[in-house]
Amino acid sequence: MTIRVLLAEDQAMMRGALAVLLDLEDDLEVVAQVGSGTEIVPAALARTPDVALLDIELPGRSGLDAAADLAEQLPGCRVVMVTTFGRPGYLQRAMAAGALGFLVKDGPIEGLADAIRRVAAGETVVDPQLAGQALRTVLSPLTPRERDVLAAAEDGATVTDIAAELHLSASTVRNYLSDAIGKTGTRNKTEAALLARRNGWL
Repeated sequence: MTIRVLLAEDQAMMRGALAVLLDLEDDLEVVAQVGSGTEIVPAALARTPDVALLDIELPGRSGLDAAADLAEQLPGCRVVMVTTFGRPGYLQRAMAAGALGFLVKDGPIEGLADAIRRVAAGETVVDPQLAGQALRTVLSPLTPRERDVLAAAEDGATVTDIAAELHLSASTVRNYLSDAIGKTGTRNKTEAALLARRNGWL
């Protein structure tokens, strides 16, 4: 049986190389390649892959958000997250979104191909070192809205800018920022966003 794979990676050279290497495996076929998060669900619905191999940090939309949509709209498609950043918070969010696999990019291609096969068979495959770290890491204390507001604040945006971007009132944004700063034990929105990003909560 051939396992049909969707590949989402924003770096074209990396995406092409991965596709070639995976296609060399007798039982794997890359049926779709996309370079942004917004393309994942439409491509998956059009090509019905067995496994979606998703980078986390993609233009337009994160692979984590797309994974949650795939679980809802195409439950037969299993998800493997692949990332440069082995952050425990990312792993926790990936599992919550329904992903069955989570690997860091510096592993061998044979390990990736094996992970695809195992996830296609319904197993869960997680980088063991990262799994150990995740078990010792506090879960994100942030609500989804607090995460959105902190993510919007990362580039130094003002409260007014954030309010306009997220279609919220300035006072609501201030409340979310205040709560996020309190929960992260930081002094301001910039520190809170940095800490949240470092822990994989954004």
